[in-house]
Amino acid sequence: MSTQSEIDPDDGSHEEIIDELAELREQVDDPEAREQVNDLMEQVAELQRPGLGNAIVGFDRTDLAEATLGALIFGIPMFVEGGTAEAGEFIAARPLYLVGTIVATVAIVYGLVYVAEFQDVRVHEPLLGLVPRRLVGVLGVSALVALLGLTVWGRIDWSRPWLAVCSVAVATLPMSIGAALGDILPGS
Repeated sequence: MSTQSEIDPDDGSHEEIIDELAELREQVDDPEAREQVNDLMEQVAELQRPGLGNAIVGFDRTDLAEATLGALIFGIPMFVEGGTAEAGEFIAARPLYLVGTIVATVAIVYGLVYVAEFQDVRVHEPLLGLVPRRLVGVLGVSALVALLGLTVWGRIDWSRPWLAVCSVAVATLPMSIGAALGDILPGS
């Protein structure tokens, strides 16, 4: 008779193990032991079920590069087409639409990464204990690429900063979709 029990990857036991380890981590006072529990949690999270993609944990430079590529693929049309400036002018005259655009961008990225389940994406060491690093990385790289691309290609004029910010927000929405897909679909 074996003293070890086998884990069936389809019975949800990975999540149960992670939950139990999280409870254990809260009870451990020694920083070194707590780090060992964190490492074990990562190892369990990275276990994959046959036929499915890897569990995606953390956000590193590879993820950042994938997100940047996805943002560029969706962003280059935004840089060369006049519709971005027109949409920027439209929301510049309606500040609530700018807020709506930003909220929609965050909601869409969150939905793609964490809700749509294209991949098994896990929140790991969130910023301030609340904000997922992957969400911040995808949105941040999208906004930065939009800002740089629109500025370098002369599509926005910073002598009119409000209009420039609104145009960057317009371009960031589709670029963040590309960044999210570029990051999670390779499955790293």
